[in-house]
Amino acid sequence: MSQCVGRVPRLEATGEPEGLNQVEIELSVLSRQCLGRRIPDTETLTSEIAAWESQRNQQQTSVHWSFKTKDARQKMQRLYPNLT
Repeated sequence: MSQCVGRVPRLEATGEPEGLNQVEIELSVLSRQCLGRRIPDTETLTSEIAAWESQRNQQQTSVHWSFKTKDARQKMQRLYPNLT
């Protein structure tokens, strides 16, 4: 049975909901593209994330929102009051 070599500090995000949504999306992409396997130690984890981040920044990848506020108001009318 393998042992846990080290602990990675907990990530705490604060800020506006839109920013937190972007963070959540980026963490999901990181998880799918980079962390879909066991990472043996903290140093390897740090190295893998740095390489992924560098490639992501080089490609200037960004979040593309397909669900706009107008669409949300229409789909979830009962949660959004009509202010007009």
